[in-house]
Amino acid sequence: MSQTKQRRPKAETPKGFRDYFGAEVTARKEMLDRIARVYHRYGFDPLETSAVETVEALGKFLPDVDRPNEGVFAWQEDGGAEGKAGDWLALRYDLTAPLARVAAQYRNDLPSPYRRYAMGPVWRNEKPGPGRFRQFYQCDADTVGASTVAADAEICAMLADVFEDLGLGGDFVVRINNRKVLNGVMEAAGVLDPSDPSKFEAERGIVLRAIDKLDRLGEDGVRALLGEGRRDESGDFTKGAGLLASSADVVLAFTAARRDTGAATCAELRRLVGESKVGAEGVEELEEMAALLADQGYGSDRVVIDPSVVRGLGYYTGPVFEAELTFEILDEKGRKRQFGSVAGGGRYDDLVKRFTGQAVPATGISIGVDRLLAALQAKGRVVADTSGPVVVTVMDRSRMSDYQNMVGELRRAGIRAEVYLGNPKNFGNQLKYADKRGSPVAIIQGSDEAARGVVQVKDLVLGARIAESATLEEWKDRPAQVEVPVADLVATVRGMLG
Repeated sequence: MSQTKQRRPKAETPKGFRDYFGAEVTARKEMLDRIARVYHRYGFDPLETSAVETVEALGKFLPDVDRPNEGVFAWQEDGGAEGKAGDWLALRYDLTAPLARVAAQYRNDLPSPYRRYAMGPVWRNEKPGPGRFRQFYQCDADTVGASTVAADAEICAMLADVFEDLGLGGDFVVRINNRKVLNGVMEAAGVLDPSDPSKFEAERGIVLRAIDKLDRLGEDGVRALLGEGRRDESGDFTKGAGLLASSADVVLAFTAARRDTGAATCAELRRLVGESKVGAEGVEELEEMAALLADQGYGSDRVVIDPSVVRGLGYYTGPVFEAELTFEILDEKGRKRQFGSVAGGGRYDDLVKRFTGQAVPATGISIGVDRLLAALQAKGRVVADTSGPVVVTVMDRSRMSDYQNMVGELRRAGIRAEVYLGNPKNFGNQLKYADKRGSPVAIIQGSDEAARGVVQVKDLVLGARIAESATLEEWKDRPAQVEVPVADLVATVRGMLG
């Protein structure tokens, strides 16, 4: 009787997920630590929430609330012996929904305004693609309970300081817009009736989605969506908002209203909103933010009023901001392009109201951690020590305590170090191991060196460079391997580490 052979599981990463190894994890932690120091300097407190939230708490963040397992990784709890349906739970979709739940749940205990930052992974059950994963890191900072736009201006100033502290000064710009100004423009275009906000709701949604595609479709494509509709390259037709050409002109003029100065931009926006009360209020908020930031030294080289910022206008209720990195990189086809957006945020005054029924003002920013880290790597601004440890090789197993004493001395001196713990029989394999670890230095001591009280210190970085291109004279000038007294081990290693 034959026994069924057990099938071995495949050793592969699930689709849409990835693994992070030493150097990348170290670099990301160092970057987040530096960002956290800026947030801390501004008086923000850290907050850690569970990776799991109830689907009810996630609420409108789900793409389809009628199918709560769409867009998030969700499951239903066992309802118990009574046969009742259990709660739907899900991995958090972002870091903002948990903040809203915390602000409502602990509203009697938290200070108001409540200033917090949060960093960690989020999960989205969406179709993965190139550079698009189902798990990724976010880094948020929010103020809950402050209605003044001084809170929005502070977030923008703090974001600018983050980029300065990361060594990106001169390579970024924080751009600011305001949803209220767009509402005023839509009033002027006849797509919003202040006396009946529910009127033209479908058309308003189409307008918001259309201008959000400005970067991808260009002015002609957006104009088509503002009008009768647009047929794409595949032949699919998307119904438009049905605006008259004159109304479409007003909406497009809003996205192109940026002028040389913030004051000139605000003057143009004031003209576009016409008699709209909410539009005028939005312009005044932009003017106040610009003045507050200018008074603190954040000029137009770092922070600008820019109505072309349209991302998230369907979600935010007031000021909207986006941070872009302005330096150029080469894309996968070798073409130059601007690095682009790495952070976005704005005011969202209706979020906590879902839980309490009371309006609670809030504003915040979210940084795309992976994109920002990629930018720092592209600019050579990653300052984390991502090199491997110094490796103490093993020439004689019976002298393991001597090798452990050496590595202990290096560690006490603050040098990252380890003893090779594999099979020491083949010394070449030990150096191959050090190479795989990215080790800068290897320590070698056989019985002959031990008897003479010396140790061999091998500079692996210099050795690799010599192997590639150095001349004999350069090798003689600074040999890659030196013999020193054991007492000089730490000083010699420090010198090689630079």
